[in-house]
Amino acid sequence: MPRRARISIPGIPWHIIQRGNNRSAIFFADEDYQLYLHHLKEQAGKYECDIHAYVLMTNHVHLLLTPKQEDSAALLMKNLGQRYVQYINRTYQRSGTLWEGRFRSCLAQSENYVLACYRYIELNPVRASMVNHPREYPWSSYKANAEGKKRKLITPHDQYLRLDHRKLERRKAYRSLFKAHIDQSIDDEIRVATNGNYVLGSKRYQEQIAQALGRRVTRGKAGRPKKG
Repeated sequence: MPRRARISIPGIPWHIIQRGNNRSAIFFADEDYQLYLHHLKEQAGKYECDIHAYVLMTNHVHLLLTPKQEDSAALLMKNLGQRYVQYINRTYQRSGTLWEGRFRSCLAQSENYVLACYRYIELNPVRASMVNHPREYPWSSYKANAEGKKRKLITPHDQYLRLDHRKLERRKAYRSLFKAHIDQSIDDEIRVATNGNYVLGSKRYQEQIAQALGRRVTRGKAGRPKKG
């Protein structure tokens, strides 16, 4: 069965997950995280992707980015993945694959879901019980987005900027998102849409994207179709 083509529309944010093969580790030392971020910045510039949020976990990565061309995100991930694997194999004298097949992705409706994706991504180390607060984890975008730490890699999304026109108040508003009650259903929506390469958004938004692309962009119903 052929693989489903990725859903890609320039200017609409992607949430991306890429995991290590068999959920194995992909980072082994601080230098590995630093090298990955270096290549991420380099390839994002080359292939015209704005990086809004990220977290590098031990055995997987999450990214929130907006591609400016239809193939921008796919080219970014392909070349980033190849460069990082070459570095790991050379550094640790290993061979073979590092990644678990294709990366997972979904389009995120800006108005309703972009900030939810920001929070979902940066809370990963907390959910994994690695830290008590996202600011304690060094390999995420939290300090850039919530505390103003300068990171040239990060480009704020419009929904982030709309939190407040004043920088300090904007960061305060952003931090408040992490204090609010977390709606588990939204986290589940993000997870399902990303793992399935679907569109993350309202039903109306999903219908608009499906009509524009001429294809299904949500999970189909289980079972055989009913006979007429």
